[in-house]
Amino acid sequence: MPAPNLEIRDLRAGYGKRTVLERISLSLDAGEWFALIGPNGSGKSTLLDCVAARLAPAAGEIRIAGHSLLADSVSARRQLGYGCAPDLLPGLLTARQCLEIHAGAKGLDRVDADVMSLADDLKFTPYLESFVDTLSLGTRQKLAILLCLVGNPRLIVLDEAFNGLDPASALVLKRHLRERLQSRGASLLLATHALDIVEHHADRAALLIDGRLTREWRASEIAELRASGGTFDGI
Repeated sequence: MPAPNLEIRDLRAGYGKRTVLERISLSLDAGEWFALIGPNGSGKSTLLDCVAARLAPAAGEIRIAGHSLLADSVSARRQLGYGCAPDLLPGLLTARQCLEIHAGAKGLDRVDADVMSLADDLKFTPYLESFVDTLSLGTRQKLAILLCLVGNPRLIVLDEAFNGLDPASALVLKRHLRERLQSRGASLLLATHALDIVEHHADRAALLIDGRLTREWRASEIAELRASGGTFDGI
């Protein structure tokens, strides 16, 4: 059996003496769209930062496609695609330069053809020679997503990725992500407040409250919600 695309075991993390996450365990298999939901301040972004190696956990283990993020960081990161916040993109580079540097970091001599095709579908191609700091929020969001997908990652990590996207672009992205999961065996970890995305697109979902996973919805339960017209309201 292939290793899960993401394994988190007994994760504890925080900032200084403040613990934000406690006893987080989670596993994502190939093809899964996993939605992480919860109120502001619940620890969603902290969890994603740990998975993306932007924050070192105090305890526990994270493995990406079978590679330990601590013991074999290079191999783990090659299988990871992380969509950073648009305001973290380097403003003095052009969009094309960002993509080329990212491709080089993944050991590629050029940006993936399917990423450039997605750029065209997202109407992003005209902005490739523009400096990042001249781009609108929505256009920078598109760039962050494209960077995330460079190198055909096994694990795709996105934080509120649909914020700032126009409806047509959001639809293009949803279809592209689903196709990527189904045809390539990737997994998606999406932190979101948009319950409609969870209801209509997620295969599994979990609720994070005060740094702990307090509830999980399996694929069958989400399917029942879709069939019955139910929602996640009242969580």
